[in-house]
Amino acid sequence: MTIGSSMSSGYCSLDEDLEDCFFTAKTSFFRSAQSKVPAKNVAQTVEEEKPEPPTVQEIKQKIEKYNAKVTNCLLMKLNDDGTYTGFIKVHLKLRRPVTVPAGIRPQSIYDALKDVNLAEMTDKRTSFYLPLDAIKQLHISSTTTVSEVIQGLLKKFMVVDNPQKFALFKEMRKDGQVLFQKLPLTEYPLYLRLLAGPDTDVLSFVLKENETGEVEWDAFSIPELQNFLMILDKEEKEKIQQVHRKYERFKQRLQQTLKEARGKPG
Repeated sequence: MTIGSSMSSGYCSLDEDLEDCFFTAKTSFFRSAQSKVPAKNVAQTVEEEKPEPPTVQEIKQKIEKYNAKVTNCLLMKLNDDGTYTGFIKVHLKLRRPVTVPAGIRPQSIYDALKDVNLAEMTDKRTSFYLPLDAIKQLHISSTTTVSEVIQGLLKKFMVVDNPQKFALFKEMRKDGQVLFQKLPLTEYPLYLRLLAGPDTDVLSFVLKENETGEVEWDAFSIPELQNFLMILDKEEKEKIQQVHRKYERFKQRLQQTLKEARGKPG
């Protein structure tokens, strides 16, 4: 199933079915809000100078080396214009609900081919959780950017949330540790796949919430913001009640102590 003309050529299908997965919105929200606290002893990221882009001959050699390691039919193919196409897999690790149109039928092959945007057919919205760690396979070109991959995934699932709420990460394993690095929107995922080889244990791609350390309020819908205010209001009332109960206990103890002191003979 091809993504519409708004995507770069060569961007293709996501095929697995969804499963249910549940997390609380409150837990998800306050996890991101707490990330605003700066971590100690964190090394500053130093921007590396980008190397010169490889020549067509170098790309050809890399593709041949890549394809020799492929154990399935998911090969890379070099085009006459120097671009190339291939496959990447994206793990979905979203812990917050996504917003989708309410009461819309699933997208058909005809809709995808004709670039029919079902999300524009209704103003009604609902939220649900995408399956955690589901894997979606994409057929993309070497000119497909991270931004286009994110938009393509959202369009596939008819998610109407702001794309700025999501980010694509590359997951790497080193010395027994799992490391995540957020990719810039202008990065080319297929080139990273080519350099790393087909082994997903060496490199894989993950779609997660865009945790920037600052809550991007503009990326949330009005119902979401109203829900956050309700949560904050509830917690504020609970904290006030806790303080009242605490000092009420202190007051009772002091009064009891004074009463006992007055009752003792002088």
